[in-house]
Order: sequence, then C-alpha cells, then structure tokens
Amino acid sequence: MGVFTRAVFVAVMSGLAGAAWAYEEVPVPEGGAIVGTVIFDGKVPKPKGYNLTTLPDPLYCGRVSDGQGWRILQPFDVGPAGEFRDVVVYLEGVEKGKPFPDHSVPQIQAKDCLFLPFTTVVRDNQSVTVVNMDPVMHDIQAYETSHLGARVLFNVPLPMNTRHPRNFKDRSEAALYHKHMAGAPMKQLVNLSKGRRIFVMQCGFHAYMESWGLAVQNPYFAKTDEQGRFTITDVPPGTYSLAVWHPYIRTVITQTVTVGPKQTVETRLVVPAPTGRLYANEVLDHPYNRYSVTDEVKKEIEPMVETQRH
Repeated sequence: MGVFTRAVFVAVMSGLAGAAWAYEEVPVPEGGAIVGTVIFDGKVPKPKGYNLTTLPDPLYCGRVSDGQGWRILQPFDVGPAGEFRDVVVYLEGVEKGKPFPDHSVPQIQAKDCLFLPFTTVVRDNQSVTVVNMDPVMHDIQAYETSHLGARVLFNVPLPMNTRHPRNFKDRSEAALYHKHMAGAPMKQLVNLSKGRRIFVMQCGFHAYMESWGLAVQNPYFAKTDEQGRFTITDVPPGTYSLAVWHPYIRTVITQTVTVGPKQTVETRLVVPAPTGRLYANEVLDHPYNRYSVTDEVKKEIEPMVETQRH
C-alpha cells in the first residue's frame, strides 16, 4: 500500500471517525427528500500512470491503454461543466428511519483489468463479493487504516473462469479476446476497526486496479450520476450534516440541511480541487523516462478496447 494511500486514509478518516450507534429502522410517513448536484471547482488533478511492461499480462491489460505502453488511472470523474461523478453523498446523525436497501451483497468486478465500480458503499461488518471477469489472474488486497497505520482486511487470489483460454501467445490472441465470464465469486467480510469507515482494494498483480469503499451507518446515501446529481429520499424531518466523500479529497465537504415534513430540499455542494501532487506515480507533462518502452513493445500493447488520454 503506497505512502500516499495511507496519507489519504489518515486525513480523511480524521473527519469521518466518530462514535457509532445502532441504527433503528422505523416507518417515515412524513419523510422528505434531498436532491442536489456536486460540482468540482478547479483544475482536475493529473491521473496516475503505470508502465505496462513492468507488470503482468501487458498484452491483455494493455487493451485499455494510451497506445504508448501505459495504463492511465484517473480517480476524478469530472464532466465538462464540473459535474462531479461517482462520489458518495451521505447524511450524518440519522439514528432511525427507512430500512437499508434490500439489495444483495455489493459486488465489485474485475473487468478489463479494472475494478468496477471505483467507489462502493458498504455496511460495516457485512460482506462484499469480488468477481473476476477476465482471462487473467487477479489478487485482491484490501486495507483499512488506524492510528497504527494500514491494516489488512483480506488478501485472497481472485480465480478466473476455467473456460477462459490461458497463456495467450501473442497480441492477436490477447488483444482480440473479448469474452467476460465470471470466475468463482469471493465473498469477503468488511470488518473495520472502531471509528474507521474507509477501505481500499487493490490488485497484487496489477497496481492500476483500485477500488474504494465507504462504510455507512445509515441508509441515507447516494452516488452522483453522470450529471453530478443525487437524490436521498424518505428523510425524517430534521437538521442534518450532508457530506461528500471521494477517496482523494483530503477534507470532508459538509453542508447543513434542514428537511421539513414531506419537503424536497434542493442543494448544491462545491468540492474545491485539491492542490499539490497527490500521488507518486502522477502522469508527467514530458515523455516518460523511467522506463524504456521500445517501438516493438508499443506495437504489442495495443489499446483495442479503449485508447486512454493523459
């Protein structure tokens, strides 16, 4: 786990840590709603860059790459008008209200050497399921943080479907293979230390595979859509702290909202762009010089699925 990952944990967790209580599910006949937009204000940070020749499975995983032998990971999904996508918005301090969504265990997929989704909302002491859809092996390593540093939640291999071909011989076999078939699902318990609410999952083989989770204490949360919009329904009348969470925003953005009986409250949350260098492997403005990627290697690593941009 990288130094910056631990730093992000410590910074964000200082705002999220707090006393937990047992949430009570009760009817909310006078419940209201909060609808709004999350806006990213400022320059979008540079993405991360990973040289595929230094990691396993460069031909298959290079189907998503920049055409120069690099895999790009952009943690910030920001639209042209600043709409901040795939961030979590949640209410603090709701002790009782609507039931948690009657959904199955949250699932994270390894697909095209990506963990999808990038952010997941979970309940503490409940499980997530991770499934490998790729014809290559992955290894899931999940961490939380504490005042003593990172703590491993689980570390298990993620098997591939046995019907996938193994050991691609060349680019034509690896890059042109498009089948996604689920391997054996790995169900893992998310059991965070007291007061901790964030975990990160990475692949032990492919460092650019990254997924973050937020453990919530009540069901009043939502993820922003392509327009940066969100909706939280059946909110008990009252005054609450509405928070925005993204794993690479170092401070928790909050706003006080008051919801009346059967009232719909419109809101707009603005997240200032973080400053400074966020990660050690930030994409550089000039050509990479840490590794030698020859033209022959570039021809082998061809972005057949997606050509990424820096």
